[in-house]
Amino acid sequence: MAKKDVWVTGNRSDGYKVRSEGAGRAASVHPTQREAIDAARDKAQARKSELIVQDQHGRIRQKDSFGNDPRAPKDKR
Repeated sequence: MAKKDVWVTGNRSDGYKVRSEGAGRAASVHPTQREAIDAARDKAQARKSELIVQDQHGRIRQKDSFGNDPRAPKDKR
């Protein structure tokens, strides 16, 4: 089973939605983006997947990876 990324989308008027990639509807809706990001972060950490936050225009604003990242930076000591 592929790990589905967790997205935060929306705006102030409609609320901020937490949605799993490929899902037909939002898992939850929150009044503030901070609350939505916190809820999505918990979900992404539990799944060991990626958290992706979009701004009000649909552009990706932030990404956090909670899984085994194959492109992780190497320590240069």
